Amino acid sequence: MSLQFLGLAGSLRAKSTNRGLLRAAQGQLPAGVSLALAELADVPFYNADLSEKPAAVQRVLAQLAAADALVLACPEYNYSLAPALKNMLDWASREPDNALLAGKPVAIMGAGGGMGTSRAQYHLRQVCVYLDLHPLNKPEVFANAFAGGFDEHGDVRDERLLGQLAAQMQALKDWTLRLRA
Repeated sequence: MSLQFLGLAGSLRAKSTNRGLLRAAQGQLPAGVSLALAELADVPFYNADLSEKPAAVQRVLAQLAAADALVLACPEYNYSLAPALKNMLDWASREPDNALLAGKPVAIMGAGGGMGTSRAQYHLRQVCVYLDLHPLNKPEVFANAFAGGFDEHGDVRDERLLGQLAAQMQALKDWTLRLRA
């Protein structure tokens, strides 16, 4: 059985450490799992007055529909989650019956300051409750983006962090299969 995960990064910067976490997770996947990355830079703010969904939104919604599970890389902006990530979840939640999100397994990770996005991840978990997403409880991934574990391109260079990502991806695979049973 093959599983398709979809990664969404709350940061839009190409050299973001949160995008780097997702790229590193792609290299730490268990057998039978693939991880595509959604691009959110061109997704406009949710607006119920729009008569048609913009092409960028349609693209990510199609990726969400194809995904068996989500991997959310959550930066911390002012003690909370990044607007780009929340915005895409808002767009997806407006689909009939919340069909793209309800019941879907989720892994949450984040790179930031000293606490490594722990406050933002807590807020994201609250959003997951309303959206009926099912986040992993453990292992948690909180990375300090300024402690030398990332290079100048935002790529992970810390072996311990790579191990945490591998453990989280394995746990997400197991969680996804468990929820399907």
